Amino acid sequence: MASSLLIKHCRILDRGKLKESHIFIRQGKIKSIGKAERAQKTIEAEGNIVIPGLIDCHVHFRQPGGEQKEDFYSGSRAAAKGGITSIFDMPNTNPATTTLAALKQKRELAKRHCIVNYGLHFGATPDNADMVRKADTKSVKIYMGSSTGNLLVNTPEALARIFMAAKQSGKVCMVHAEDEECLRNLKEMYKEQTANHAEAELHTKIRDSSCAAKAIKDALRLQAKIGNKLYFCHTSTKEEMALLRKAKQRSTKVFCEVTPHHLFLDVRAYRKYGNFVKVNPPLRHAEDREALWKGIADGTVDTISTDHAPHLPEEKGQGYWDAPSGMPGVETMLPLLLDAVNKGKLSLTKVVELTAWNPAKIFGIVNKGYIKVGYDADLVLADMNLSTRLESIESKSKWSPFQDMILQGWPVVTIINGDIAYYRGALYNTRGKPVAFA
Repeated sequence: MASSLLIKHCRILDRGKLKESHIFIRQGKIKSIGKAERAQKTIEAEGNIVIPGLIDCHVHFRQPGGEQKEDFYSGSRAAAKGGITSIFDMPNTNPATTTLAALKQKRELAKRHCIVNYGLHFGATPDNADMVRKADTKSVKIYMGSSTGNLLVNTPEALARIFMAAKQSGKVCMVHAEDEECLRNLKEMYKEQTANHAEAELHTKIRDSSCAAKAIKDALRLQAKIGNKLYFCHTSTKEEMALLRKAKQRSTKVFCEVTPHHLFLDVRAYRKYGNFVKVNPPLRHAEDREALWKGIADGTVDTISTDHAPHLPEEKGQGYWDAPSGMPGVETMLPLLLDAVNKGKLSLTKVVELTAWNPAKIFGIVNKGYIKVGYDADLVLADMNLSTRLESIESKSKWSPFQDMILQGWPVVTIINGDIAYYRGALYNTRGKPVAFA
């Protein structure tokens, strides 16, 4: 670690406007803003923008058990390249992170291999409410509908036990909200109607928006009784936006996440990419995408996270019934959002709010998410004028549906705990630290 670093002639956000400044870093912390102090190393920003390092609340780095698809090292390098400085990994690994022993094992793996900062979500099962209380995490992931892996909590009684355990232990309930009975009924119906081979478009029909709406309603009804913090992952439909907009008027403990693939892709992508864009929940229709953007504009949406869930090309290239769900996202989220800023789709302040400020507030993350004196030096230098095509992919998946796009606005430098992790095309093996909570 260099003991001191100066980012010179950069621009930072100040009450919604960009102002010229310098940022001085010493021993991993932001020590001053505005003064060009002498440092061991200087980065000449040349007027480029510095924003807080992104906090990705939702990744699947596949370790342990799925290292051929991704691991903490490869996934975190991809994240650093994409301007993400802290990640939260999901529990559907093998073994699943549903016991204290499995949690300890995964934490050790992250400690040894992750080059960005990391947190872990504990996994809920119908009968592990006591472990949810004891787990040293700030969150618990609940699958109301089947997804990748075998975690499922789909009875009202089990869901109530987990909600109560989370409330008692100060955890955020992160919910994959798709109703299991609805999913099973539609799957059986379509499986009877189709041959062994089916088009990828079938996925949106099997995982219909009505399944998501029912699960959202059930979870909100229970949350109103128990009063726990409830975070809905990867919301994707206009029905969900309407339900959550109303729920957030009632409660300040209800939160909503969207993903870049639901913001920037819809069912039309199946024609080009087939099962490569098969994800849970599925790609939706154009009107759903419009509803998500409206949710961002009016504050219904609290966070944008990647749901980075890579698989190898040979797996995704199988027929519909065999191809797994999920796609990579940590390298493309920030370029997509910066391009949207350049196109007037949203403001840079809104990008920072959804990817740094709000994640830090929702999960009570200490000293991250802001450019403030005394905070950890997790920063991204962004060139808003750089226009280029996404080419190489660092993730083991080696593929992205956004590779064909020319985007304007790219992360060019990523700094983690005061160390340079990514610099204009080159990656460095920094050492991530566990995220601390208030």
